[in-house]
Amino acid sequence: MNLFRFVLYYIGFAVLIAIPPMVLTETDCAYLLAPHFWVLFWYMAALTLIVILIVLMVQKSNSEFYAQAFLGATTFKILACLIFMAIFLRKNHVDKLIFMGDFFYVYFLNTAFEVYGLLRNLRNQNLR
Repeated sequence: MNLFRFVLYYIGFAVLIAIPPMVLTETDCAYLLAPHFWVLFWYMAALTLIVILIVLMVQKSNSEFYAQAFLGATTFKILACLIFMAIFLRKNHVDKLIFMGDFFYVYFLNTAFEVYGLLRNLRNQNLR
């Protein structure tokens, strides 16, 4: 799968996982979203896209370092998310359970797409 196609899939996925929070915002269930939820959402979406692009570029340039790049990028992503979460919680007063649910909704879905897409890409490379 080429880079452009993978980015298009990710943008479609990001729009797809943005639909439930949009619906919550428009209904009476907006209290289930943390304040500034969209900052959290787009930060993680951009971070995931950067991680995916870096790993795919490493795979194209030197496929021997694919596993190291994947693990390094995933470690970078979790650390960047934890630092963001600490800053976000320090600056905003939010209900901890609602924030935790929102954070894990966005983080785990983005990570699941990242792992699925990159492993699928690796499988396609091994078949060649």
